[in-house]
Amino acid sequence: MRAIRLPPSSLLIISSSSSSHSRSWQWKKKHPIQLFSPQLTSSSSFINPGVLAFSSSTSEKPIEETIIDNIPEVSSKRGPLKSGLYLVSTPIGNLEDITLRALRVLRSANVILSEDTRHSRKLLHHYNIKTSLLSYHKFNEHQREKAVLERLREGDIVALISDAGTPGISDPGTELAKLCVSEKIPVIPIPGPSALLTALCASGLSTEEFSFVGFLPKQAGSRRERLQLSANATATQIFFVPPHKLNQFLEETSSLFGDSRKCVIAREMTKIHEEVKSLKMFNRFWRGSLGEAKEAFSANQPKGEITLLIEGIATCIPEAPSEDQLEQELRNLISNGHSLSMAVKVLSEATSVKRKTIYSLALRKFGNVEEAEEDSS
Repeated sequence: MRAIRLPPSSLLIISSSSSSHSRSWQWKKKHPIQLFSPQLTSSSSFINPGVLAFSSSTSEKPIEETIIDNIPEVSSKRGPLKSGLYLVSTPIGNLEDITLRALRVLRSANVILSEDTRHSRKLLHHYNIKTSLLSYHKFNEHQREKAVLERLREGDIVALISDAGTPGISDPGTELAKLCVSEKIPVIPIPGPSALLTALCASGLSTEEFSFVGFLPKQAGSRRERLQLSANATATQIFFVPPHKLNQFLEETSSLFGDSRKCVIAREMTKIHEEVKSLKMFNRFWRGSLGEAKEAFSANQPKGEITLLIEGIATCIPEAPSEDQLEQELRNLISNGHSLSMAVKVLSEATSVKRKTIYSLALRKFGNVEEAEEDSS
């Protein structure tokens, strides 16, 4: 028995064909979208408001296969896909985190460029996609570029995927996209999962401003220089860290950022089956300070790529001086030969207090000085 939740206020029309037992769903004012076509019995019924249940035979396909089998290669609204380079985002752990558009592009492409064909084949097999794979990674991307560009010029649809997430973000694809742009070949993004945004939105750190650093340089000097820039930034800093370099990263960042700076260490963020770890919730997010992280992971090396976020440096808002302090500063400036108006100007530039406020105070406390200045002039 399959149950599919619908919004309570939705209008759903079920239409059937006696020849095919197909079912099409139609939302009000929309064209029918063929989603499923398993062999259904006639016992389709509403169990409760908003839930539609279908009974099917025990030999029915998994839901993922049923969906992909019924995604048309040609969209009824948009027509066939145009030739171009399609940058397709793929799941970062949970295979359900892929869009229907991504599946249609992968199925319709003439070839899929893949960072690791063995890894990508699992995704394609899961969704019963038969498109051929061609390896495309940092060690062969320059050799592949000429052949790929030729295929694109001939009108092929080329999809590019990475092992996980959005291609071109700390992954192969950037140079190929640049070449296509320079050659006036369409580059079409197919948005979807992204490790850095997934980690950021659930981190609990500020999302108003952030800086994505990615992987740090291998050279110690260049790495320290880049970390120093991040240490002085007010924006949340986001890094990709290989698991075997986590301890080194925490040592270097704690010395430059300070042990008390908050950090979030994220991995396996979308996995369905949680792993039992000695470190609390580390199959998804570990939260604490850099000093605490350095201690916690000194004897525990995690597996899998890590997205590590560090809070930006706190901006210190200077405390506004009190009225007594302002009066004393004005007195000192006037005693040193400044006119009343010049003393107000100097003090307003040196503090966060508005010039109008300082001038009003100056008139109340030192009005006789201004009168004396006018008489002498």
